[in-house]
Amino acid sequence: MSETIRIMPCLDMQDGRVVKGVHFVDIKDAGDPVECARAYCQDGADELALLDITATVEGRGTMLDAVRRVSKVATVPFTVGGGINDLSSAQAVLRAGADKVSLSSAAFKNPDLIPQLVKELGREKVTVAIDVDRNQAMPSGYEVYINGGRTATGTDAIEWAKRVDGMGVPVILPTSKAGDGSQSGYDLPVIRAMKASVAAEIVASGGAGKLDHFYDAVQAGATILLAASMFHFGMIRIQELKQYLRNRGLPVA
Repeated sequence: MSETIRIMPCLDMQDGRVVKGVHFVDIKDAGDPVECARAYCQDGADELALLDITATVEGRGTMLDAVRRVSKVATVPFTVGGGINDLSSAQAVLRAGADKVSLSSAAFKNPDLIPQLVKELGREKVTVAIDVDRNQAMPSGYEVYINGGRTATGTDAIEWAKRVDGMGVPVILPTSKAGDGSQSGYDLPVIRAMKASVAAEIVASGGAGKLDHFYDAVQAGATILLAASMFHFGMIRIQELKQYLRNRGLPVA
């Protein structure tokens, strides 16, 4: 393995607070976004994600004030998603201090938006997130969901990932609805299938519960390890995770 493994704590935002759910529901408060971001940067995070989890469902834009406040304390690149549905909203998020934007529902509903953002912003600033759930009727066994994981699309997740990859997106972030917040491990088959099908880097997201889960995700093909509950509630420290991965022979940032 040549790519360096990066650790990415995720700040799911709702009503100005960091929250964490299970299977995209049962939301719990997890703190102030600025304090969380500051602590994670001090503990060795390589990147941060800030996701406004209800912006799309509520039909509004991203909470730019939260982006501005987090950008003042973030010492690592941070990606913002939720409510970004056109070029102007993406540019507003970047002006507020984000380093990258992440699209999910908007990209699926309007695929032409992806190459537009890649061209106008630069490919390194664009991530496409894909919420998935298991569906044996799909060729890959996984279906794309939109609207914060609420709406099935009838589209195969791996076929959509291939299409996204063909538009020049450098990072794809699949989150398994089955794994989200479960702490039972990442959904490894979907990571493996995406890694085998695309050139983009794959982010492991949804389900980390212990140190071994992170190692398993890397073995499946992920190079960016995203987690929320584990870090928010102090179950695993970032430095502890990095040392564990180094001890298992992985190249860690």
